[in-house]
Amino acid sequence: MSVKDLTNQLETAIRELSDTDSMGGLFHEHRDGAPLPSGPALQEIVELCRAILFPGFYGNSNLNSKTLPFHVGVNVERLYQLLSEQIMAGLCFVQGKDEPVCPIEKGQRLATEFITRLPELRRILATDIEAAYNGDPAATSRGEVISCYPVIKAMANYRIAHELFLLDVPLIPRIITEMAHSETGIDIHPEAQIGHHFTIDHGTGVVIGATCIIGNNVKLYQGVTLGARSFPMDKNGHPIKGIPRHPILEDDVIVYSNATILGRITIGKGTIIGGNLWVTESTKPGEHLVQAKKRKNNDVRPEDWGGL
Repeated sequence: MSVKDLTNQLETAIRELSDTDSMGGLFHEHRDGAPLPSGPALQEIVELCRAILFPGFYGNSNLNSKTLPFHVGVNVERLYQLLSEQIMAGLCFVQGKDEPVCPIEKGQRLATEFITRLPELRRILATDIEAAYNGDPAATSRGEVISCYPVIKAMANYRIAHELFLLDVPLIPRIITEMAHSETGIDIHPEAQIGHHFTIDHGTGVVIGATCIIGNNVKLYQGVTLGARSFPMDKNGHPIKGIPRHPILEDDVIVYSNATILGRITIGKGTIIGGNLWVTESTKPGEHLVQAKKRKNNDVRPEDWGGL
């Protein structure tokens, strides 16, 4: 094949790849003053938040009580600058092509509101740390939990993202939780509602869907899925979005590894769900669900079912 033939083939491919009519939403056209959210900037935002929430464990480790206000101030100033810009980018992302570019002032206002919520965010994260420490005999200190446990990294990202979601910031919350998903293997949608003293032991493979509601003092183990069943369709055959479709876990629930809980069901207060179970019906408070034990004479006692 001649060089001319090769060139023609490449030019044909370029024309096809540049045909916007064939892209079906796969092309985001740039508008002046309306940048896309930046992955590196959002990663820095997460790192700044972790350094502010857990000073000395993240960010600069050479801190003491006298220098702490200075370092927190510097981090907050940088966070405000970056977050204002990224919130504006997120708001611009969902605007129509012909709408005016979102002003930076709105990003600044929402960034300020988010920063004012950081003290409360730290207070609730402290309960997650306590739950992880008290729930794991292998944990030697709360510092070890903060530094090493994937659940704390994932929950820090989730709680940051959830506050941004509550402020109606688009796109950015999902990017932040997906960063934690990549880092820890824990997938928590920013829309989910999670109470205090929440923990996940080991963590890898846990999935928590968007409309989940999780109470206080709940513990999950690795591989747990809190998911949805088949989606209802509209008259055009498209999934109906925005409806409650994930489980509600009341206070003091424990779910062991690789259990799958699907649909808008309620797992009652104090329920314990054993490993590798498939649960699609609500439970009463205090139920214990376990797999049946096989006996040589096939005599399965009621207590072996634990309420299934």
